[in-house]
Amino acid sequence: MENGPLQSYRSMVADGHIRPDPAQLLAAGKLELLANRLAQYDAPAKSDFFSFFGGKRGEVPEGLYMFGGVGRGKTMLMDLFFEDVPFAPKRRVHFHEFMAEVHELIARFRSLHEGDPIPATAQAIVSEARLLCFDELHVTDIADAMILGRLFKGLFEAGLVMVATSNLQPGELYKDGLNRPLFEPFIEILEDRMDVLQLEAAADYRLEKLQGAQLYFTPAGKKSAKAMRETFTRLTGYKKGRPATLEVKSREIAIPETAMGVALFDFDDLCGQPLGAHDYLVIAHAYHILMIENVPVMKPEHRNQARRFVNLIDTLYDAGVRLVLSAQAQPDALYAIGDGAELFERTASRLIEMRSKDYLARARPG
Repeated sequence: MENGPLQSYRSMVADGHIRPDPAQLLAAGKLELLANRLAQYDAPAKSDFFSFFGGKRGEVPEGLYMFGGVGRGKTMLMDLFFEDVPFAPKRRVHFHEFMAEVHELIARFRSLHEGDPIPATAQAIVSEARLLCFDELHVTDIADAMILGRLFKGLFEAGLVMVATSNLQPGELYKDGLNRPLFEPFIEILEDRMDVLQLEAAADYRLEKLQGAQLYFTPAGKKSAKAMRETFTRLTGYKKGRPATLEVKSREIAIPETAMGVALFDFDDLCGQPLGAHDYLVIAHAYHILMIENVPVMKPEHRNQARRFVNLIDTLYDAGVRLVLSAQAQPDALYAIGDGAELFERTASRLIEMRSKDYLARARPG
C-alpha cells in the first residue's frame, strides 16, 4: 500500500524522528498487511447484523494485538495505522472510555426493553464503526470482565476488525480477578481472532525524549509557546496534531490537539470550565503525555480554577501521566494566597516532582 503504515514508519526513521527498531518494523509490516486486507474487505451492511450475530464467521480480516512494556512504541504504531488505513467507518478509542460507553448502552437498553442487552449493544457499536483501534486494553473491573466474552463474540461475528495495544499478553489480562473463569472466553476470542505480537525493544523511547528536556516553561508567552510547539512536534515524531473528543457520560470533552498519545491543552480548556475529577480521569487514561499552556498566577477570586487545577494535577500524578507545562510563574507562586492555598502547596510540590527522572521513569507505560 502506498503511504501505508510501513512507509510512514520508514519515513520517520529516515527523517531521524525515531531510531530504527526491528520489533517496531515487524509490527509496522503486520499493520501494513492488515491495511491491505481491509482495502479488499467488504464489511457486512447494518441490515446483515443479526445474520452475523451467532452465524458463520466469514472472511473477516484478522486483527492485531500488540503488547509490551514501557515506551515500546505501541501507541505510535497504532496511530500510524489508524491515520493511514483507508477504511471507514473507523474509530480509535481508549479501552476504558469504550467500556464506559458499553455500560451506558446496556443501561439504556434495560430501561426500555426486557431481555438480553448484549446483541443490541453490539449492534449499536458496529453501526458506528467496523474498525476499532483500542489503546491500553486492560481489565480490572468485574463488571467489564463478565460481559467481554459475549460482547466481542458478537462484534467479531458481525464483521468487526480490531487493533489493540496492551501492556499484557491476552492470557495475563484480569489475572487473579474475581470469577476469572467467566472471563477466559474473552481471552480465547482474542487469541483466535487476532494476531498477537509482543513488541520487544531495548529502550523506552518516550522516556528518552523527555529525560533531559525542559518540561516547565516560564513565563508563559510567545517564547514559551514556541518552545511548547517544538516539544509537541518532537514528542509526536513530527506527526500533525488534530482535534479530537472524548465522551464522558453522554458529554464530550474537546481535545484541541493530539497526536501519538500526546495531547495539548490551554489552561482554560481544562480549568476554566466546570470539569470534574471523572473528566480528568478519562483524559488521564486517554493520553500518556499532557501538555498544558498558559497556566496563570491565580488570585483569591480564581479559587475555582485553582481547585480544578489541584484536582487535575492529582489525577495526572496518580495515573502516572507525563506532564509538560508553560506557566506565568514557578509552581509555588501560582496560587500563594486564597482559599485552598495551603492545599496548593502539595500541587506545587508535585509539579516539581513530575519533572524528575524518578517520576518520568515510573510514569504509566505506553
